Amino acid sequence: CGMPKEDVDLLNCQGPVAEKLITTAPIRLTQFTGSSKVSEHLLEVTRGKVKVEDAGFDWKILGPDVQDIDYIAWQCDQDAYATSGQKCSAESILFVHENWEKAGLLDKIKANAAKRSMDDLTVGPVLTHTTEGFLDHTNNLLQIPGAKLLFGGKELANHKIPDCYGAVEPTAVYVPIDEMLKEENFESCAKELFAPFQVVTTYKDSDLDKVLEACERMSHHLTAAVVSNDVKFKTKVLANTVNGTTYAGIRARTTGAPQNHWFGPAGDPRGAGIGTPEAIKMVWSCHREIIDDCIIPPEWVQPKST
Repeated sequence: CGMPKEDVDLLNCQGPVAEKLITTAPIRLTQFTGSSKVSEHLLEVTRGKVKVEDAGFDWKILGPDVQDIDYIAWQCDQDAYATSGQKCSAESILFVHENWEKAGLLDKIKANAAKRSMDDLTVGPVLTHTTEGFLDHTNNLLQIPGAKLLFGGKELANHKIPDCYGAVEPTAVYVPIDEMLKEENFESCAKELFAPFQVVTTYKDSDLDKVLEACERMSHHLTAAVVSNDVKFKTKVLANTVNGTTYAGIRARTTGAPQNHWFGPAGDPRGAGIGTPEAIKMVWSCHREIIDDCIIPPEWVQPKST
């Protein structure tokens, strides 16, 4: 990028070591990329001197206009399960219009997920969740009335991954949208797992406001996708959501950034962006005012005090 090499220092360490540096050295600002839990901790210990590009419970809404179903199924699989779901832009929840369900989309996503294997590393170790913790969360969601396992929900077969990590199949749990929105269920349904896991629900035209309510209630608004070429549908969703990086159109995805555009959350004054000159300026600079006032007129006479 043209930056002088001597302007960069790389500190390879555990979190507590980095925290010690941040809180004891005269550091004016930290830009943080990582989990929301750690970002909230850093904001407390630094008294807010952190710009955050943190986790997101990223949603995808499939609109009413069904087309190119094989492409959409492939993109849904990639968004949710590539890198075993360990990316801040992973598809965490999929809102499926009933037209897509009738066209067989969920079966195609299931078939794509079933092709993933340790042999070609399209599935792999989960670094921040154990297998037990992953399966516990899956089973908790399955206790919601009407919930069902679409696929996955099992430990990987014949693996040698240590118990301190996760070894799980790509998983999807269906939860009815009315049940999801209930106070006692929503927090669990909107819990992000840095793992190959997503919640799936379906909706009708008359349910769109429920979908938008769910999107608004989520706590971290990073990436999103509105998969539709229906202009009226797309406009309504975009006008009523706030995610910082939102893809729209039939090729919309939740992940793929930041090749050449802004990438970061919205709806939070602490949010930071990456990937563009605008993002860099927003994080690393601020407004400064200099008032240059140098000449006293030779005819000046002292006025009456005020």
